Amino acid sequence: MTAIVEYGVGNLFSLQCSLAALGLAATVTGDVAVLESAERVILPGVGAFGDAMEKLRQTGLAQPLRRLAGQGKPLLGICLGMQLLFDESREFGTHAGLGLVAGKVLPLEDALRAGGYNYKVPHMGWNCLEKVHGRSPLLKYTGDDDYFYYVHSFYATGCEEALVAQSEYGVMVPGVVQNKNVFGTQFHPEKSGDVGLAMLKAFAEVT
Repeated sequence: MTAIVEYGVGNLFSLQCSLAALGLAATVTGDVAVLESAERVILPGVGAFGDAMEKLRQTGLAQPLRRLAGQGKPLLGICLGMQLLFDESREFGTHAGLGLVAGKVLPLEDALRAGGYNYKVPHMGWNCLEKVHGRSPLLKYTGDDDYFYYVHSFYATGCEEALVAQSEYGVMVPGVVQNKNVFGTQFHPEKSGDVGLAMLKAFAEVT
């Protein structure tokens, strides 16, 4: 069974429907005991980093998530959920993250302007995912030219050790990261059609 973390942030319905379409048992929960009994955990998220981390702390879920990840339970962060896996974010101040993946989350607009790119922020829409290395089980069913759906204004940096795949948007945006049993996708697999479902299927097969 897959547990989807409920902490007041995230579009849980579409993710639950995507897993159901794959025939996978899933439950939305903020109960630590249920997270502990689940085979794997998905941490979704939309909104601001600082607010999301505060809600994880208020609901008492931040430390259990760190502990479960440390025990080897497969954990997948999606969009803001991926960003929360990192050490810190500079979104409206400096905020500490879960510290499960080395790196920082910085404003995408600053990087674009510094590079002379007049691209719109947020980065919203379909973008091709380029594999940096193919060793991650999350890429088991992902092709070299598959497109995924992004919606974000901040992006991960300094995460070269964990970088699995990226997309070009003026600058290179980390699309998939992995640190052992901890995975993250900046894009929304649950909004990415068949290729997104295939990636969720791959995660469900991680042991």
